[in-house]
Amino acid sequence: MTKIVTKEGLQKLQEELEDRRTRIRQGIAKDIKEAKEQGDLSENAEYSEAKRQQAENEARIAKLEMTIKNSQVFEKNGDSNGNVEIGSDVEVKFNGNKITFHIVGASEADPASFRISNESPMGKAFIGKKKGQIAEVETPGGVVKYKILKVS
Repeated sequence: MTKIVTKEGLQKLQEELEDRRTRIRQGIAKDIKEAKEQGDLSENAEYSEAKRQQAENEARIAKLEMTIKNSQVFEKNGDSNGNVEIGSDVEVKFNGNKITFHIVGASEADPASFRISNESPMGKAFIGKKKGQIAEVETPGGVVKYKILKVS
């Protein structure tokens, strides 16, 4: 399944993959070697923990490789006619407050940092909208309306 990412998002995934393949792998291998040197592995907590970390790291590497392989970079073409698209910054007014969201691919989403996925209900409501329009988002508490103030 193809995942859409921004150019910056793909770069971060590639940097994490490289870090896990080199620095993190080497650190875990060192920890395993040191634990083995302590002798009896059956009761060696350090060895068990290092092996657990190794398994987690290898699983994350496999996931990153698959995500990168199945990613398609979305490039803003500058021809969006002011419409919200992946990569857009969207300034909205909500309950009297101004908030700026950055629309990203699903693998880059970080709602706490106002980076929302194009696949999320909010992202879907914003995509294709222009300055001055209202985006309505269905939430468990009812429909929430966001007035779009600026798209960049």
